[in-house]
Amino acid sequence: MLHASTTIDPAFRVAPVRRRTFGSFVEHLGRGVYTGIYEPHHPTADADGLRTDVLDLVRELGVSTVRYPGGNFVSAYRWEDGVGPKDQRPTRLDLAWRAVETNQFGLDEFMRWAEKAGVEPMMAVNLGTRGVLEAMDLLEYCNYPGGTTTSDQRVAHGRTEPYGVTMWCLGNELDGPWQIGHRTAHEYGRIAAETARAMRFVQPDLELVACGSSHYGMPTFGTWERTVLEETYDLVDHISLHAYYQERDGDLASFLASARNMDDYIRAAVATADSVRAELKRDKRIQISFDEWNVWYQAPNPEPWQYPPGLRAGQRWPQAPRQLENIYTVADAVVVGNLLISLLRHSDRVTAACQAQLVNVIAPIFTEPGGRAWKQSIFHPFALTSAAAAGEVLWCETRAPDVETATYGEVPVVDAVATHDPDGGQAVVFVVNRSTAEPVTFEADARAVGAGRVQRCLTLADEDVYATNTAEEPERVRPRDNPRVRLREGLLSVVLPPVSWSMVTLATDGS
Repeated sequence: MLHASTTIDPAFRVAPVRRRTFGSFVEHLGRGVYTGIYEPHHPTADADGLRTDVLDLVRELGVSTVRYPGGNFVSAYRWEDGVGPKDQRPTRLDLAWRAVETNQFGLDEFMRWAEKAGVEPMMAVNLGTRGVLEAMDLLEYCNYPGGTTTSDQRVAHGRTEPYGVTMWCLGNELDGPWQIGHRTAHEYGRIAAETARAMRFVQPDLELVACGSSHYGMPTFGTWERTVLEETYDLVDHISLHAYYQERDGDLASFLASARNMDDYIRAAVATADSVRAELKRDKRIQISFDEWNVWYQAPNPEPWQYPPGLRAGQRWPQAPRQLENIYTVADAVVVGNLLISLLRHSDRVTAACQAQLVNVIAPIFTEPGGRAWKQSIFHPFALTSAAAAGEVLWCETRAPDVETATYGEVPVVDAVATHDPDGGQAVVFVVNRSTAEPVTFEADARAVGAGRVQRCLTLADEDVYATNTAEEPERVRPRDNPRVRLREGLLSVVLPPVSWSMVTLATDGS
């Protein structure tokens, strides 16, 4: 059996646990909204047409922040289409996803949903086909108390108090040629700066996110961030990162090491931002908003001006079609758990993150129209990490044998991070075994945090690493109690099965 070890010590503090690490994302894409969170004729629908079975799962998932309304969708979106009487709302073509948007769910419906779900809204403004004026109007509608034409529209639509949205994304993925309104870095940097300046005239305390690269492999990565931040540094607080991972060509070992790529991506973006800080001689540090991340099995994409497979010129576009409905496996859940470990260990600079997306579309929650809702495999590491992570993030330097991967070379077989909440009397270790075949005995010296007993040890694993949950068998993949754990005089030992994610909760200082 393989062996790995680490030390859990309050001296290895990274940063406070950020609640915004556990954000999510709702976009007008596929069935993310319609028959996802909103389905007026569903048996569980409330008076606002919101699926209460989904709301219950969102609360259980532990989501803190939700980014809306996109995503690629936002780059041609007219927010005014989604407010006011529903029978007067226009129907539009959504160029991003080749669908028809009815606008029966819009800004006010999303805000009501967010309040019921207990999540913080994170709004995106359209800087693809629109600009400064439209962003100011949207901000005024959302946040100004009243007495102006735009804020009084909100009041007339039934919402007297402002929504008080503090976090705003300045567009989406405008470095990508697939984006409606694609721009060069200089073009985007200028409009982002002018939009940010105007929005701060209305409300100086906003938190603003500038678009970073759409993924680490973009040919402009690095130069895009530098150019954008040279234009916007004094006006924004965060720059965004997006990343998706998938198993390719049966290479499970590389897939299980995906967090290595996320770690490198974050470090490279931080280095670029800090280089601009030095160049401009500023005290402020730009933080990272990793506002799209997940496992996503992407089919080969056509050029943005071509029709996707199955849709031809002259055909009517569908409404809320089934798009990007990935069904997730045990291996996918282990990778998601590892990506959360990466985000936590970079909490000194990653101060917000959004798993993309929330329901049906590459999502932890799956629904059927008129039917049931259930948890996908990736639901579990997210929900448990969100619920358990508290206090301070502690760096875990693991000593472990390496496994060879075709994509990332040698990587440690075990990856881990810990959190420590002295006020709550608890320390939690999150750990993955990346080996595809061998169990690992994982040991952690937890004497420095005063570990007194194991409260619980949960492991997500299965003999079939490609097992999934279904409507008929919604609990097929879930974490289970791991009996192969012990704690003696502050020294923890637990056996980790191959391809597994585990969470060990320790009572500390006699609690």
